Amino acid sequence: MPLTDGSVRTGLREARATRYLLALREGGSLPGLVEADDLGTYVVKFHGAGQGRKALVAEIVVGELARRLDLPVPELVLVHLDSSLASLEPDEEVQDLLRASHGLNLGVDFLPGSVGIERPDGVDPGLAARVLWLDALTQNVDRSWRNPNLLRWHGAPWLIDHGAALYFHHDWPTRASAATRPYPATADHVLLPVAAPLGPVHDELVPRVATALDEALGLVPDGWLADEPGFGSPDDVRAAYAEVLAARLAQPQAWLTAVEVARADV
Repeated sequence: MPLTDGSVRTGLREARATRYLLALREGGSLPGLVEADDLGTYVVKFHGAGQGRKALVAEIVVGELARRLDLPVPELVLVHLDSSLASLEPDEEVQDLLRASHGLNLGVDFLPGSVGIERPDGVDPGLAARVLWLDALTQNVDRSWRNPNLLRWHGAPWLIDHGAALYFHHDWPTRASAATRPYPATADHVLLPVAAPLGPVHDELVPRVATALDEALGLVPDGWLADEPGFGSPDDVRAAYAEVLAARLAQPQAWLTAVEVARADV
């Protein structure tokens, strides 16, 4: 169904929310379980939540980059929400959130029957190394023992919740220093004890990132990148993301070496 909120469309599938089912009261963003007109059910992250649209940008960029690097991520869908759905909700907090989130939001395919992975036992070391490497590259600080953001579905692990990654975009004027910032979440990363060595993973994935990153950035709706202070256009913002991550790839000694030392020590 074509949408009419003025945003430039991307390659992500689109759907229209038809019913709000349940508030998922974990973390500060208050995602919700939503049914849509494509008969799908999605965990929807709302642009009107406290974390704002940058969390949705990070979800797309890192999630779709992970997918293109052959990591398991549920399908991401653009979900159009009509704020009139708020009138059907008894919870005032949910009402306010839905009213503030009219237009495009991000849906993550709901994996029925999935369970959270609390411990990394049984996770393939090669997969663990690839996830750890990507999290370190993108500065994803939210895959810890306290909040693994891993689901087990049909016996396999799946990656979710990348909204806390790319935190350099909260302070664009200092992005030049982001290239050499160490990964602050190394010690708490849930997959650190089971990950294989990261050197071979780095050598394998670096040549693939440029193309994959361009594709992932192209999936972000222009409306979520517009009016960013210091940038003239959404494409300028995309170029800044690419610039920071390319610089990190070019200087792995600034962030990857410490992660590999910590992994070996564990």
